[in-house]
Amino acid sequence: MTVAEYNLCVEDYADSIYRFIKKNLRDEHRAEDIVQDTFAKMWEKHETVNYGKAKSYLYTTAYHTMLDIIKKEKRMSVEEEIVATSHTFNQYSDISEVMNEAIKRLPASQRSSLMLRDYEGYSYKEIEDITGLKESQVKVYIYRARKYLKEYIGSIENVI
Repeated sequence: MTVAEYNLCVEDYADSIYRFIKKNLRDEHRAEDIVQDTFAKMWEKHETVNYGKAKSYLYTTAYHTMLDIIKKEKRMSVEEEIVATSHTFNQYSDISEVMNEAIKRLPASQRSSLMLRDYEGYSYKEIEDITGLKESQVKVYIYRARKYLKEYIGSIENVI
């Protein structure tokens, strides 16, 4: 990869990687650090990274860096993340806040898979490449995440 191609990658992908990580971690500063670390790692290997595969390389690196941070800090355990009860919201008008709260409660693997698919528009195969999960597992995680969100939010009348 040339310097010009590297700079194009920064222009094209830095913002979307930042949004993806920030949405998962809910921390602007750590998201910025991960993006910077991701591009630093790519620069170190820029001679071996193919420009055509740079996007996948960047998302994969950012995703794994984020997972390392989650594991290192032991922020949350799977038991704490899974909340099986439905919630109702009386006279609540900010649906994006409700949705963000629901997404925050998802396990990291489900949240990441869902966001890569629904927010970033990646195919199941691309998500498989980024996360290292099997395509069938990605589909299961996305299905479970959507099912949980539906149960969490309940009917739209409870939210509005």
